[in-house]
Amino acid sequence: MITYADFDAVDIRVGRITRAEPFPEARKPAYKLWLDFGPEIGEKRSTAQITVHYTLDDLIGRQVLAVVNFPPRQIGPVMSEVLVLGVPDANGAVVLIGPGHDVPLGGKMF
Repeated sequence: MITYADFDAVDIRVGRITRAEPFPEARKPAYKLWLDFGPEIGEKRSTAQITVHYTLDDLIGRQVLAVVNFPPRQIGPVMSEVLVLGVPDANGAVVLIGPGHDVPLGGKMF
């Protein structure tokens, strides 16, 4: 069990994918992503193994949830600054988590 304070320490925000590119250097199929979190946080980079359900064109403009307060992590040649969130489908492939309606960028999940 965790406390609400533990949960609240994880800063999960809404971002919009503004750019997506192939990530051929990744060990498993993945994309490089650029996400806009609004004026407070700005643009951040990430990588995601989401190639089963999403094409590069599908991703542009999509709002997703991401953890923005983990330290940056080197993923091959890419410095990943945020952790984009998803859940597995029945076969284990990632399905992105995002709001059901368009919401302001940078909004904090609660």
